[in-house]
Amino acid sequence: MAATKIIDAPRNGHEMAPLNTRARGDGTHGVTIVLTAPQRNSVQSVDIPGEPDRAAWSGKMQFFLSIIGYSVGLGNIWRFPYLCQQNGGGAFLIPFMIMLILEGIPLFLIELGMGQRMRLGALGVWNTIHPWLGGIGISSCIVTLFVALYYNVIITWVFYYLFNSFRYPLPWSTCPTNSSGFELEECAKSSETTYFWYRTTLDAAPSMDEPGGLKWWIVLCLLLSWTIVFFIVMKGIQSSGKVVYFTSLFPYIVLTIFFIRGITLRGAGDGLMHMYTPKLGKLLEPTVWLDAATQVFYSFGLAFGSLIAFGSYNTPKNNCVRDVLLVSVCNAVTAIYASVVIFAILGFKATVNVDRCNAGNSEMLVKYDMLPYTNATVEEFNVAMAKYNATEPKPFVLSVCDIKKELDNAAEGTGLAFIVFTQAIVELPGAPFWAVLFFTMLLSLGLGSQIGILEGMLCTLFDIDIIKRVKKQHVTGVVCLFCFIVGFIFCTGAGEYWLKMFDSFAGTIGLVVVALMEMIAVIFIYGHERFTEDIYQMTGYRPGLYWQLTWRYIGPVIMVCILISSVVFMVIRNPTYGAWNAELGAIEQKNYPNWVMGIALAMIMAGVLPMPIVFLMRSFQCLKVDLDIHQGSIRRNETTASTKEMIDNDDDNLSPDMPPQDSLAATRFTIGDFEN
Repeated sequence: MAATKIIDAPRNGHEMAPLNTRARGDGTHGVTIVLTAPQRNSVQSVDIPGEPDRAAWSGKMQFFLSIIGYSVGLGNIWRFPYLCQQNGGGAFLIPFMIMLILEGIPLFLIELGMGQRMRLGALGVWNTIHPWLGGIGISSCIVTLFVALYYNVIITWVFYYLFNSFRYPLPWSTCPTNSSGFELEECAKSSETTYFWYRTTLDAAPSMDEPGGLKWWIVLCLLLSWTIVFFIVMKGIQSSGKVVYFTSLFPYIVLTIFFIRGITLRGAGDGLMHMYTPKLGKLLEPTVWLDAATQVFYSFGLAFGSLIAFGSYNTPKNNCVRDVLLVSVCNAVTAIYASVVIFAILGFKATVNVDRCNAGNSEMLVKYDMLPYTNATVEEFNVAMAKYNATEPKPFVLSVCDIKKELDNAAEGTGLAFIVFTQAIVELPGAPFWAVLFFTMLLSLGLGSQIGILEGMLCTLFDIDIIKRVKKQHVTGVVCLFCFIVGFIFCTGAGEYWLKMFDSFAGTIGLVVVALMEMIAVIFIYGHERFTEDIYQMTGYRPGLYWQLTWRYIGPVIMVCILISSVVFMVIRNPTYGAWNAELGAIEQKNYPNWVMGIALAMIMAGVLPMPIVFLMRSFQCLKVDLDIHQGSIRRNETTASTKEMIDNDDDNLSPDMPPQDSLAATRFTIGDFEN
């Protein structure tokens, strides 16, 4: 082994030569690592290993609102209520809260805490822990790019609906008619809101193999979406930090307005009872717990690198533990609050549909002289129905009018936002006003999350020294332009099918693997004891037994279960997508074409493979010239598992006149030490 050089190094451990600029006398390029003895049991000194001139939040409120705007997104509105309804009503809150405590909060603190400690983006953080882990940051950046591509398309659709909300009457309140004055058959077989979504908005193609051309109105809305996002994030938190005051607070104002209006509507109580009536037997089904764990994971926006980026803009003494707990409680309360609002209004919609159904039955009963007139009282109607039920054989067929059946017609995602809820809005007096409010709320929720997603990706890119030399506005412009061009695939008649494919494959397995590797990297490589000490140094609070158990054992086990179940379900369930059948006026399930599944597999591999590739290339020294990710990318502030063995081997080579503490603080390793 090459002799270790002793130098006069400062005690702060910040000095570090660029990875590819220090040369040794034997012609090889060297890497310098400076190790310092830590100052334990002191919360007065927190050294900052990252960039000293790094951007910072202008205030605590700006940081908190940015985190809230990022983590509280569209999933709280259109995913959580659906999961509650399908997985035991109020009983679903039990596994949701358990998974929040055991999985969400611990991993949330890992990402936010590491970002604040290192003051670097995702790429810089994992390179700092160990160069072999650099692939985690690359994988996170790639997956984030995939999600950013399709997430902005949802904002595009929201813009289109928002513009149409200023029309009176609302364009999705009635079916269009042909030249003869009759409703179009496609609309008559489905519904007004369904027709407007699939035919007017998307002009949906029959399958992914027949996408049709670009829809110019969607292209224009997509251009508007990316233009707005560019201007928001082009200067980083200096520009986006001002927008979060609107994107984070406005949804709560709208939810409160809808809550006050919703609970005063007929049928609101039926909707809430249907949703929150606990079905405890559902808790015995493993899929319920899996859904709860998955919802917690995605609702926090974990593994995107955004939380690391947000944490890196904090001051070193910020109490990140308190932030994590506050945001976690706010996230859970928002999801429950939104569910109350959604199902109060859906209960009203179900009641209106039942009344309309009973009115149709009344007309049939009057026609067959079983009811004297259509506006009969409830008692008269019930007597007529009893007479009808006792008649055999039935002279005619009546519709089944059941509010539970109406409420069971659940929907999630785009189906809830653009079809089911829009139908409920049509029934409200002053429908355009409520439509504008609703879609402005969705717009602010979507923009808040998209800002966080892009900020995480751009922060990772700026950990690379070459990109760091370019103005942020230029890099942001190139990224937004690239995403806009790729987004053309979502502007065809098969756009919604592509979005569901991206949502099912691009941002699932890759994110779970990244999150699992993050937990392993921090707790088992960086060291849970060292991370605990970091939290204490920054906050004055030392994480106790709860944090240690969830970090070291429970959290990784839950992540492994989510990963295995996701892969198993993907294999055993033949992946399908819902294609619009214009002749039937309904959704038809179709298998993904083989070439589309090939693209899906490629996206999954693109999100996972950088981790083993970087690990192998750096461990076997395959790269002769490595990227200068950050001048301190493999700096160590104290001994870790990755450097302990080298220190032990080199103890005999240290100067006998130097005290042990000083020798540790000033030990420099060269690349020859790694080679041998």
